[in-house]
Amino acid sequence: MGWSYGFWVSHFYPERLKPTAFLAEYAKHFDTVQLDNTFYRIPSTSTTKTWREQTPEGFLFSAKFPRVITHIKMLRNCEREVATFISRMSQLQNKLGPLLLQFPSSFGAKHFPDLREFLSTLPKGYRYAVEVRNKDWAGEKLNPLLRENGVAKVFVGQPVFEATAGFVYIRWEGDRSKVHGTLGKVEVDRTEDIGKMAAGVKNFLDQHLEVFGYFSKYYSGYPPSDAEQLLNLLQ
Repeated sequence: MGWSYGFWVSHFYPERLKPTAFLAEYAKHFDTVQLDNTFYRIPSTSTTKTWREQTPEGFLFSAKFPRVITHIKMLRNCEREVATFISRMSQLQNKLGPLLLQFPSSFGAKHFPDLREFLSTLPKGYRYAVEVRNKDWAGEKLNPLLRENGVAKVFVGQPVFEATAGFVYIRWEGDRSKVHGTLGKVEVDRTEDIGKMAAGVKNFLDQHLEVFGYFSKYYSGYPPSDAEQLLNLLQ
């Protein structure tokens, strides 16, 4: 989840590497990244074009919808923001991966009509994923809606269940109260957990589903190690 981490220098990034070169170096090791900065502000057209130019063919960017859409307006009266966001992200062209709608815990099952309406009006030709945190959301109500619209249900730090779209989206968050995430090293050994999740990921790959998986710096403290562990187990 992200690449702009100066504390990875000398661990993942070479010494004296300039921050403007971080993305290009990151893309030498991994083929996708989740953009978190899009949650706070919609990037400029020039920014998204630069991201595209700094990465090789086959690299994919997933991006969070801006919080003004998911947290502030909660899907209501946000047509202008949605159009601007998707227009800017479309500058990534064939390097654009799924667009993530991550909702706050206050977004409960009572908002089902809003979500249903919103999903039905999203522009076609893009991949979307939904993450809900409110416990009121029952799978038997949410999953059919997502499946009907070809939207992936995001799995967060839990066993991987059924897919609701032609791709899978997994996020490993971790515990911010136990992991600093800024030390540039593994703080918590997650080998066993990654091993368990690898089996679920492999199951989806065997079904010929594309899997997007992202580690937070709060998972073990060092996402490059987590991603490499997972990839090695899948080989």
